[in-house]
Amino acid sequence: MEYAMEAVKQGSCTVGLRSDECVVLGSVKRSPGDLASYQRKMFKVDTNIGVAISGLTSDGRYLCKYMRNEAINQRYVFETPMNVGRLVQQIADKAQVATQRSSKRPFGVGMLVAGYDQTGPHLYYTCPSGNAWEYKAMAIGARSQASKTYLEKTFEKYAGASQADLIKHCLLSMRESLAEGELTAENAAVAVVGKGVDFKFIEGDDIVPHLQAAFADDDVAME
Repeated sequence: MEYAMEAVKQGSCTVGLRSDECVVLGSVKRSPGDLASYQRKMFKVDTNIGVAISGLTSDGRYLCKYMRNEAINQRYVFETPMNVGRLVQQIADKAQVATQRSSKRPFGVGMLVAGYDQTGPHLYYTCPSGNAWEYKAMAIGARSQASKTYLEKTFEKYAGASQADLIKHCLLSMRESLAEGELTAENAAVAVVGKGVDFKFIEGDDIVPHLQAAFADDDVAME
């Protein structure tokens, strides 16, 4: 279990923030080398649910596949989207079983689950131990403590924040986790889900305006 928890701490930083209307996920895409491409750390589960992972990507993909199957079954049988809290509890139970059977090993991945259902927007964190918590804002992964410090200072503003403001805070908190280099369109990705907004990724050229808005104060200070 300690090794699994350490794998989460060594993964690239991912951040989640929740307002009264939507949830924003952000991740720093880490590259294993100069010649390698950046690795995606966020995945779509359903139109109303998505996840950001930190830790072993293979374990994260396995759990995402399970979540997608559960969401598909829910829509097929009941013709309604999956309840976010129920799905997170199923993932937590699945992770907990892996900790007590000799034929299995704990999943070495932490997941921030963002979703919107009939009860509103939700942000959950699940860890390899099988525990799950709901948060207003959370950061996991390498150097995530710096991002958490930023979130703790500003989380009171999130409840009534607009989608653009949430994305701005998400990018600013992600920047805090960088040991070196800058947060750019190549190594940053954001995803949004909320009221009237299906889960969607904002990356590449689409994230450039948000990066410029988030770091505008830095440019002014330099001038």
